Amino acid sequence: MCVCTYSSEFLRAIYTVFPKLLYFACLFFRRKTHADIIIAPANSPLQYPITGFKVAPLKKSMIPGYVKSGVLSVEDVLDGDQVEGQGQSNLTISSNNLTQLNDLLSRVTYTSTIYHIRTSDLVHFSFEDHEAMFPIMIRRPSVPVLYDPGNDVNSQVTIITKTFLRYKELNVLIKSIRKFYPKIKIIVADDSLKPEHVSGNNIEHYIMPPAQGWFAGRNLAVSQLTTKYFLWVDDDFVFLNDTRIESFVEIMEAVPELDILGGEVSGDQFYFVLEFDEGDETDGGCLRRIRRFHQPLPGYDGCFLVDGVINYFLARTDAVQSVGFDPFLKRVGHTEFFIDGLGKLLVASCKGLSVSHQTHRAQDKYDSYRNQGKLEEVRKLAHHFFKNYLNYIKY
Repeated sequence: MCVCTYSSEFLRAIYTVFPKLLYFACLFFRRKTHADIIIAPANSPLQYPITGFKVAPLKKSMIPGYVKSGVLSVEDVLDGDQVEGQGQSNLTISSNNLTQLNDLLSRVTYTSTIYHIRTSDLVHFSFEDHEAMFPIMIRRPSVPVLYDPGNDVNSQVTIITKTFLRYKELNVLIKSIRKFYPKIKIIVADDSLKPEHVSGNNIEHYIMPPAQGWFAGRNLAVSQLTTKYFLWVDDDFVFLNDTRIESFVEIMEAVPELDILGGEVSGDQFYFVLEFDEGDETDGGCLRRIRRFHQPLPGYDGCFLVDGVINYFLARTDAVQSVGFDPFLKRVGHTEFFIDGLGKLLVASCKGLSVSHQTHRAQDKYDSYRNQGKLEEVRKLAHHFFKNYLNYIKY
């Protein structure tokens, strides 16, 4: 007689039980389900999914195991099947026939009894003197958001920028873009004190309340995107013959895990990593920006995996929208976006993806808004110490 017991106060969800044919052991056949489940090699007669199993809240799922917040059952039980604990958190299946036992195990289901969109349970499965545990992830399925891939870079990428009191530079930028990309969409977020008209084909010019700041403008521009990717440029950049957006897209399409890919501005391939120690609940964490990279991006010379890049990058629209830009940062803000994206965005930088800077033009009014005073610097640091729960920060 072989007896399999799903014990406990945890969740017993058995999706894949595959004991080896050993002395006094039963051979359980596993049902094919999710391809991404990894079955742990067994030293005991049990094999189980070490990566856990995903189910929807309140929905019945074929699975082998159990949980605090769910119940177990065997589907289509027939007369003579030895099943105890139907619809409960503890389920025991017994049989003196291996084929029948395997068949019963293949029909074990788990149903969560508590509605939550993102929680988990722990599966405990026992067989004879052997026990195994693995997690069950309870997840509410989300609706996918897809972007039309289009036929060319014009339908894949939108160029966005934020401008303030620099219409001369902005017009130079737009003219240089149109030289190489006459049809691509350009979005301009503008918080100038006295807005001027920006003309041109396929340009969306959004007027903001005056002097709302750097990140507020980025948020506005990003909120209007309808393409899979966007290219961020400053309003005083200028496109060159070797400014090829297609090169960005080619890498991003080849490495779909990437969220942001930075280039170089006037030969400067600026990038950095962020060292973050969470610290404890009393003191808070420590954060440092360091000029180095994590490791090279495999297959691409001159490309490196990093945490932050220069103000010239191609990004996945949905990934950046999920992080956003802190509107508190009005005058100075760049690294701060990558701080908020740490652990959420996979970032790389590539040499050779180039754009140029226009010659700087002194503007007293612009500079008076752009440059950060001592009091604003103190407020900015205080904001980060509180918002990011830091004890120490160094750029």
